[in-house]
Amino acid sequence: MATPLKKSACVPTPPLDETPDLRPIEGPEADEELAALAKAVGHPARVQILRLLVRRESCICGDIVDELPLAQSTVSQHLKVLKEAGLIRGEIDGPRVCYCIEPRTLRRLKALIGSL
Repeated sequence: MATPLKKSACVPTPPLDETPDLRPIEGPEADEELAALAKAVGHPARVQILRLLVRRESCICGDIVDELPLAQSTVSQHLKVLKEAGLIRGEIDGPRVCYCIEPRTLRRLKALIGSL
């Protein structure tokens, strides 16, 4: 049974940027963007990590490791993929890195998928 995530001292996700995203959701550039984002979420562990981060404002890597049946190095690799895709961001909090969702990119992914 998974243990509840510990409260972290990380800075929470900033307020949502409500500026409308006026980029097209169809066409070659949108297709490339959707393919890149889909590749980033194309592993069940990365989907689980996103779900954990959506439920919380932020999360220390160790908290995520405690929730998944994966080694710390494997979780770190998945976090790297998500960060490179722009779906999450990581902020240094002393000796740890605190991760949180990048809401604008997640909204963009939803819009791109919705256009299919």
